[in-house]
Amino acid sequence: MSEEYMKKNWLPFFFFGLLFLASFLFYFDWQNSHKNFTFAMLDIGQGDALFIESPTGTKVLIDGGSPKKILSALTQVLSPFDRKIDAIIITNPDEDHIGGLLDVLKSYKVGEVFESGTWSDSKIYQTIENEIKNKNIPDILAKKGMRLDLGGGAVIDILFPDRDVTSWETNTGSVVAKLSYQGKSFMLTGDAPFETEKLILADNPSLLLKSDVLKVGHHGSRSSSSEEFLKAVGPSMALISVGKDNKYGHPTEDTLSRLSAVGAQIFRTDLLGTIIIKCDKIGVCKINK
Repeated sequence: MSEEYMKKNWLPFFFFGLLFLASFLFYFDWQNSHKNFTFAMLDIGQGDALFIESPTGTKVLIDGGSPKKILSALTQVLSPFDRKIDAIIITNPDEDHIGGLLDVLKSYKVGEVFESGTWSDSKIYQTIENEIKNKNIPDILAKKGMRLDLGGGAVIDILFPDRDVTSWETNTGSVVAKLSYQGKSFMLTGDAPFETEKLILADNPSLLLKSDVLKVGHHGSRSSSSEEFLKAVGPSMALISVGKDNKYGHPTEDTLSRLSAVGAQIFRTDLLGTIIIKCDKIGVCKINK
């Protein structure tokens, strides 16, 4: 057997071995870089999609944005080898919050789903509900007082709904939650309008609402982020998920002015793309704009 023959036949195996080694090293490096806490507001255009990963690797997706955008956005925070999401929280069943979830349910193994209790007669909502049922994924009603322990000191506390919102308008019945990790806190408001903010203010002490980061309600709509609510939360950072040149005029100048008045630094996905915040084990956080 000639030396030239040996080279030709072993060359593909050599390159395959190099490719396998490179993939392994990439995955090992990716895992090491994700041992810290991660919070991301994904750039999915006009809609909402938040990703959380605890230091122990528990992964939560809050909403899924509009159709056909979430999977590419997730590649910025998830390894291509990782096909599991532990929980999905649907803050409300409007398409700009759930449109991409069918793709997620088909591409990832999902542990459980939490919903507010409001519903929609839209085709996409009914299809997603059927997919959840067909895959036997636990579908849980989110209620005030629930705590989701993500491990490594990260927890999500549900603040709203605090009552049956089945017949409510979808935005008014939005899930509102507070995410906490090592002294850092994130107020996650879905599309909650003034009316819902008032209910939360009336039913919770100011100390509980105080948060470092605010996920601004309803993409910066004029009808969310009231002066009273912003004063209670007192965020140093305000994150707005919004599509570039969207037809709704989000975020409105009224809301931006109220956020500036409480001293919040504003970050927007239409200007910055996906916004990622990483916190180490002692709660020191850095933002990747």
